[in-house]
Amino acid sequence: MIATIGILGGGQLGRMLTLEAKRMGYRVVTLEPFPNSPTGQIADEQIVAAYDDLRAIGELGARTDVVTYEFENIPLASVLALEADRRIVHPDSTALRLTQERILEKTFVRDCGIPTAAFAAVRSRDELQSAAREIGFPGVLKTTMGGYDGKGQWVVRSPQDVEHAWSEAQRRPLIWEELVAFDRELSIIAARNERGEFVAFPTSENQHDHGVLATTIVPGRIDPSVAERARRYASTIAQRLAIVGTFCVEFFQRGGELLVNEIAPRVHNSGHYSLDATQISQYEAHVRAICGLPLVEPRQFLPAVMVNILGTGAGDTLGGLDELLREQMLKLHLYGKSHAALRRKMGHFTVLGDTIDEALVKAERGRRALRWIDDRAAALR
Repeated sequence: MIATIGILGGGQLGRMLTLEAKRMGYRVVTLEPFPNSPTGQIADEQIVAAYDDLRAIGELGARTDVVTYEFENIPLASVLALEADRRIVHPDSTALRLTQERILEKTFVRDCGIPTAAFAAVRSRDELQSAAREIGFPGVLKTTMGGYDGKGQWVVRSPQDVEHAWSEAQRRPLIWEELVAFDRELSIIAARNERGEFVAFPTSENQHDHGVLATTIVPGRIDPSVAERARRYASTIAQRLAIVGTFCVEFFQRGGELLVNEIAPRVHNSGHYSLDATQISQYEAHVRAICGLPLVEPRQFLPAVMVNILGTGAGDTLGGLDELLREQMLKLHLYGKSHAALRRKMGHFTVLGDTIDEALVKAERGRRALRWIDDRAAALR
């Protein structure tokens, strides 16, 4: 019987996961290096420790009945230590190992018979030159581990770009990928439990700001056959990976092609809308999956648009809320972060509409209403 859930990570994804878990009657303990984290603010307990602190990792395992994680850039050794101590971790170390390293991830997807962009491993200068010949320009060089929100990535259009990227990467292992001239970026959120039950949310359309997700449109403006293919690919990945929990598959749509870009073995930014637009959120689906409860197919109420509220570095107080909250079909979520650094995810809002076009108009109106205020500068005036 599961009574307490452990979460590795203390960000906004863990915060929303905790809110859903506590609504369902579970206790939550989070482990996060920084005190008063967005998750720690509402969890029952926060263990303040580094993710590679195996003593603290063992404490998390001992104080909980199942452990999960809210981002995949945690040390694999920490999950392996929990499993060696016979603790339950969902998704398990196999899912984490394959999805946190880009070469393993792309190779796994290919082995599933699912298309990806062309790619090549780059672990030496010889492999760098080989990848330039094999994949060619334009391309994208990415660190194989640790990059997110556009970090650890370099678009290369010439040999000079390659030298710059190679120098900045400082000999870290890289992957060279074809730069895909895509029509849309899509994603699908899905969940699987230990019984093999599989459910999927509508395929969404995503728009980014310098590599950071800015807007999610649900359902995506795509042909139903493309949405069905995305679901089929996600189901194949779930079964082959034997994943337990909510996960996300990101795609590039290029004409009639659907190419897998990444797998995130966790709840995902592009699924925030599910808190307000479907009868079961991605977070509840994750709690159900990791706690051995039945899964139910999500049903969307109305077309939805989710807008990330990103910091600008111009101030830490969010203005314009009075105007934003006059919209009847809008829900605001703020994450409890104190500093709005440039493109830091500080919150989001979701708007519903009778049509996608109506929801997009409302979303843009809401985006224009918000602004960041520098309280120190205002006090000096």
